[in-house]
Amino acid sequence: MTVRRRLVLSLLITLTLIAVLTAFGPAERTLGANLRLVLLHGAWVWSGKLLFAAAGLCGLAAILSPARWVDWSRALGWSGLLFWLTYLPMSLLVQWQNWGGIFWDEPRWRIPFTFGVVGVLLQSGLLVLDQPRLTGFANAAFGLALWLALGGAENILHPDSPVAQSGSFAIRLTFGLLLGLALLSGAQLSLLLKRSVHKAA
Repeated sequence: MTVRRRLVLSLLITLTLIAVLTAFGPAERTLGANLRLVLLHGAWVWSGKLLFAAAGLCGLAAILSPARWVDWSRALGWSGLLFWLTYLPMSLLVQWQNWGGIFWDEPRWRIPFTFGVVGVLLQSGLLVLDQPRLTGFANAAFGLALWLALGGAENILHPDSPVAQSGSFAIRLTFGLLLGLALLSGAQLSLLLKRSVHKAA
């Protein structure tokens, strides 16, 4: 079995574990079984944020040493974007299930949606331009802007740190496991993308 096939297989196994853990995750009195998707949604968005942060750090390194770090910055940036784009519809479903509708002006939806659109345009443009140092700088700037924007976002309907405030060990454990598995799948995806970029070059 080739390295690529092993990576694909390991990624599929990780995604299957995420699905199983979500399906059999805890419920709670207020949200009921809807809590399971809420936990996955939280793990998914944090994985996207951390992947963008890693892309930014590799981007900073790529400014000084593009040959060594730019492929990592690109792969992590695209992985973060894929997580982000799949998190957005998940966010709408969570709103619908738990709020009875979609609040389009919720800052925790509006800001991520804006960064999703900008991220698609940015990564597509960087791919076309193929300028390593520009890619590194842009990924670093994007990651920093995303973290600052979300860190300063107010909550209207969105709860503030619901998992951290929960007194349930099962909820915190499930979220931690989902976050770990989501980050693992992000790492596996990034390795696949890096190998694809390296072969294309």
